[in-house]
Formats: sequence, structure tokens, C-alpha cells
Amino acid sequence: MPPNLQRDDPIAIVGAGAFGLSTALHLADAGYTNIAVFEQDSTVPPARSAANDLNKIVRAEYEDPFYTDLTIKAIQAWQSPLFAPHFHRTGFLHCVSGAAPPKAQETLNRFRASAERHPTLRKHVVPIDDAPAIRDLFWQYDNAAPLSGWHGYLNRFDGYAHSGDALKAVYRETRARGVRFFLGELHGAIKEIVYEDTPQGRRSTGVRTRAGRFHAAKLVIVAAGAAAARLVPAVGQQVVAKSWSVAHVRLTDEETSALRGIPVTYARDLGFLFEPDPKTNLLKLCPMGGGFINTDPATGVSLPPGLRESAFMPAHDEAQVRKLLAHTLPYLANRPLVQKSLCWFADSSDSDFIIDYVPHTASSVVILSADSGHGFKMFPIVGGWVKDLLQAPDGQQPVARWRWKEPQAGKDKGQNWGGDVSWRLGESKEFAEIRPPPEPKL
Repeated sequence: MPPNLQRDDPIAIVGAGAFGLSTALHLADAGYTNIAVFEQDSTVPPARSAANDLNKIVRAEYEDPFYTDLTIKAIQAWQSPLFAPHFHRTGFLHCVSGAAPPKAQETLNRFRASAERHPTLRKHVVPIDDAPAIRDLFWQYDNAAPLSGWHGYLNRFDGYAHSGDALKAVYRETRARGVRFFLGELHGAIKEIVYEDTPQGRRSTGVRTRAGRFHAAKLVIVAAGAAAARLVPAVGQQVVAKSWSVAHVRLTDEETSALRGIPVTYARDLGFLFEPDPKTNLLKLCPMGGGFINTDPATGVSLPPGLRESAFMPAHDEAQVRKLLAHTLPYLANRPLVQKSLCWFADSSDSDFIIDYVPHTASSVVILSADSGHGFKMFPIVGGWVKDLLQAPDGQQPVARWRWKEPQAGKDKGQNWGGDVSWRLGESKEFAEIRPPPEPKL
């Protein structure tokens, strides 16, 4: 626990996305009674949060057993009364097409091996050798769906979560437990963390909003997602704002009903789609690729652009998702794509999270970042890791891989940030390369 932090001391959490809300929930459960959450958007889920989304994959298999075991714990928590309404165990159909590059096939093989050797997962794994095997399991992929060369496996242990709805539920729950929320540009937008010099070094005393109001806090927890480096500039050397694109097809009531029960369908070389949402009739589509970063040439730090600037899908990605539809649901392949956007998140070069005290702050500031595009599945449990950090007897992050990492001298993160992560295909591109030209002003 930070020096002299008591259960009734003021704690400020910056960010009401998945990591911030989960932290508020777990700290309230642990008996902390003076928690305030600051969010620049006026609603929860926040528009800028990567978790403000229709749905997210919840799959347990990783090449790294550490994350497999964590996700199994998370899936158990997804079945608790607070989270269960938002979790759907439809299965995870994980395949490659016949035209997949070797890296995609090799990655698929490692994921499958991970699931097949795990004592909890292996009984849920079904081999998929060809397209007829898929049709035997899911009638919606009928003979009109070519599924050309598709093979891989189905993991029935996995599924997806309605992410935006889950955030709303935890927001309501934490408010009921006494967590205070400051929302909107006037009350919740934080300009800076305020520090004072002490004999033990620099220590935070709280946060100041963009409107100029100071809020005292004994501990500041920064859970600001892709924008974390705005408040903690030093984290920009180990975390970047990165995005992948997303789009949707709007279905009729009948089409939505017909597709009820399809698995999360993931062609590692093409992209993935979900069971359509019955409330909105939207079927979500995401392409595979290396993603996009938005590097400031002056600082070398990647930060997310505005929401309006991100409201599009690059042409290459649109071609990918249409190819995915042509393989699976060809009658939708030429439908209009709606609600297209880039989803920005905080990425680390090795896909490990960062949950630690910021150096040189006398343990008064915690950074909670680097969801790296796979953090939402941990939503029910991630806040517990912050509690574990605060209560660690030696004051250190108990999980070494989640500690603050100083940049290595002479190592340039370069253009393909995170490209060494084995499960990612393609190279990162700069946002400037794919950004549409500005619309002319009339």
C-alpha cells in the first residue's frame, strides 16, 4: 500500500473505461470509501473508450499459459450476477482460409495447441478440417457460403461480451456503492496531475480539471486508455495509441433472428464477425492487420486523434471485411457498411499490461494501461490487480511483467510497433497515410 494510504483517503481515478470502472468496483469492494472517477466524456461508456463498443471477443486460449489462466478466471467472473447478462458463450470458431499466409497458419496452430493441452479447455475443442465440418455445426453457414479452404478449430468455452452494456452495468453498480463520478468537459476533463516536492521526492496531491478546479487525492490512478501519455508523458516511451478499424452491417429483424447462435467467427487472415445484436440489428465486422498509430513527429509519441477524424474505415480494411462476408455470409457481402470507425487503444510492444506506480512519484500515481487490444475480456477482474498492487507488502507490482519498463537505450520502436507479437499479422501504418482528405469548407 502507498505510504500512509488509509481506506478513507481520497483516490482519484482518471478514466471511466473498462480499466477505470473495474478498478473503482474492486477498490469499493475492498473497503475504500472515498473514490472519485473523472471522465471527460459526458456519458458512460465514454465515446473515446475502446470498450464503448457493441461487443468484444472473450477467448481463453493464448500461446502464453499465463494469460490463458487469467482469462479462465475472468470467464468465471463473467458468469457472476453482475456480469452474466452481458456474456454470451457462443463459441470461438478460429480458422484460416485456404489462401492464408504461413504466419497465420502457424499462429492458429499454436493457439489450438494451447487450448488442446489445457485441462480446462481441451474438452471444449472441436477440430474443424473443412467447410462441411463448419456447416454441420452451424446451419447458418449453408452451401452458399464457400468458406474456401477454411480449417482450424471451434472452442466452445469461449464467446463474446456486450462491452458497452457491461460498462453501463458497472457504472450503475459503483455509483450505488458510493463512488462519485465527475463527467464532461467542465467537471471531468483532467488537465494535469498536480505534484508537490517533499523530502521523499515529488508526490502527487491530486488532479486539476481543464476548467481549473483542483481535486485533492492521496492516490491518482491513470486509466486513460490510448490518451494516458497526455497525463503521464513518460509512459509514451512504452505505450502507443494504436487502432484497428470496425464496421457494421444493419440487418432486418428476420436476418438477425436467423443468425442467432453463430459463433465468433475468426479467419485469422481475413478478420472476424459476431452474432448480430438483437437490440440494434447490427452485425459487427473487424479486419485483420497491423493497425494504425498516430505519431507526433516532434515528440515521437502516438496519441489518438479526435472522434470525428476516426469515423471511417480504410479502403483496404473494407475490402478485407467484404471478403470475409463473401466467404461466410455472401448475401451480405455488398450491403452498405455503417458506423465505421477506428477503435483506439493503448498498445505495448509485447502486449503485456502496465499496472504499476509511476517512477519518481513516491507511489502516489498508478498507471493502468496497455490493454493492447486484448484487455477487455479481463474487465471483471482487472481492477483486482490494482488492489493487489496497493496492498503488496513490499510496495512492488507482484507480477514482474506488468511493472514499469524503462526504454532500452538504442532501441527504436520503429514503424512496426508491436509487430513482434506473434499473433498479429501485417505492419503498423501511420494514421496520416490512411486518413481521408479533409472535406472542403463551403
